[in-house]
Amino acid sequence: MQKRWALKQSPDNDAVRQLAAQLNIDTVLSTMLLQRGIKTFDEARYFFRPDLRHLHDPFLMTDMEKAIARIEAAIAAGEKILIFGDYDVDGTTAVSLVYSFFKKYHSALEYYIPDRYKEGYGISLQGIDYAAEHGFSLIIALDCGIKATDKIAYANERGVDFIICDHHMPGDDLPDAVAVLDPKRRDCSYPYKELSGCGIGFKLIQAYAEKNDIPFEEVTQYLDLVVTSIACDIVHITGENRVLAYFGLERLNNNPSTGIKVLMELSGKTSNYSISDIVFLLGPRINAAGRIDDAKHAVELLIAPDEAIANEKGALITVKNTERKGHDLAITDEALSMIEADATAGSRKSTVVFNENWHKGVIGIVASRLTEKYYRPTIVLTRSNGHVAGSARSVIGFDLYEALCGCSDLLIQFGGHKYAAGLTLQPEQVGAFVERFEEVVSATITDDQLIQEILIDAQLNLKQVTPKFFRVLNQFAPFGPENMSPVFVSKQVRAYGGVNLVGSNHIKMTVYQEDSPLFDCIAFNQGGCLDDIRQGQPFDICYSIEENIWRDKRSIQLNIKGIRC
Repeated sequence: MQKRWALKQSPDNDAVRQLAAQLNIDTVLSTMLLQRGIKTFDEARYFFRPDLRHLHDPFLMTDMEKAIARIEAAIAAGEKILIFGDYDVDGTTAVSLVYSFFKKYHSALEYYIPDRYKEGYGISLQGIDYAAEHGFSLIIALDCGIKATDKIAYANERGVDFIICDHHMPGDDLPDAVAVLDPKRRDCSYPYKELSGCGIGFKLIQAYAEKNDIPFEEVTQYLDLVVTSIACDIVHITGENRVLAYFGLERLNNNPSTGIKVLMELSGKTSNYSISDIVFLLGPRINAAGRIDDAKHAVELLIAPDEAIANEKGALITVKNTERKGHDLAITDEALSMIEADATAGSRKSTVVFNENWHKGVIGIVASRLTEKYYRPTIVLTRSNGHVAGSARSVIGFDLYEALCGCSDLLIQFGGHKYAAGLTLQPEQVGAFVERFEEVVSATITDDQLIQEILIDAQLNLKQVTPKFFRVLNQFAPFGPENMSPVFVSKQVRAYGGVNLVGSNHIKMTVYQEDSPLFDCIAFNQGGCLDDIRQGQPFDICYSIEENIWRDKRSIQLNIKGIRC
């Protein structure tokens, strides 16, 4: 697939040199700091030296005092409390965190995860009925509920109070709950707006601990759950999230909870986790429970008190994950065949595929795979409970949620983010929706947005890549949205020695520039450039810099994203 190289805008040269001098670092590194909004020595110190003292006061969040007062009253009166959360990674980690914390201080506590297929996303009438019929007078809802005005009204009629802890965009009206914790509320002045759902749960227990003189260590022990949610929900790794992610990774890599430890063992990697490792190794296993069976299995693993129970639940989730992979690959193959057989697909700027027999639990994964291959806003639809349910994914720069707003009259409901969303519609509206979605996308997407972009932080001469440069570069981590692993471009490099094809389509080689050291490289899926490189002519590369560990030997390696001969 064609990819365009886009160089980030360079900051003012004087500001670059001034910051570099203050920090005694290369101007390329100060350039990247300025690109991330870090302009002063103190801001750089904050960035490079995360500290738990940088976390904001949880009581700055609107309704936090109301939430804590209601929980304190419930605990004092011995009321039954139900912890309710979504069935994805963010929801199950949030439920596990809040349940585990409050279980130490209140015995009349249970948790509830809605069934993906019977109840759907978010707060459900079945969940409210369960609470009312079993004597729960308070529900703490995590990672959902911000738009559930009708459901909360129903709960009020049944005598069930709600505390909503959500991070999605509110609608015009807030639910009539006891407390609504969401930094994205227009009337909320909380300094950081991009917390995950589990992050909101963390702020809730942080506030309760502060109010009740509980040691902060009783709160921070759950940071491995928080970083798992941050990674898998693809939220920004900036500000407070970056502090939570930094110390969450530290916890996960050094002293994880029993459930996370078992998940790491099942993944085959037990140490040195990055945000990316969590996304690709832990996230799919946690998600598999809710996609194929019941997300409560994931919670049971994450709150497991000992390794025997954790291993039992881990084995079950492994089976479900294997089953999930089977559905995923089969449906992806079917969808690809449908697209290739459609004579109009090549002229469209969106992709929508529908098969009423596809497994609802994996259509989001399939949508991501199709988006990666064709690089267009993509929706995968299937039948579910008499309706048609869909999962949507977008491309960089295109607001999928806004596009769905343009189709809202054809939908029963929809929700999500700029780059990922879910939707439900009547079967008879599928044809009209496919055409409307294409109309909306075609009218609003740009040609550049339909070409995958490699965003480059800075141009670099390879001789600038010194051990000190690499040490400072590593301090930019943890990497993720809004703080991605830096990508550099170096021009007129040459291959030294053999250039080898490894695997099916990868290049392994050593490169250099004039007066630079030699650098080992791996270029995944770049085999088409092999002949040009072997001719000995200079070429340009864009790449990230990483550490390669082989038989206890550490070296700097370039991970090449693109080659231009």
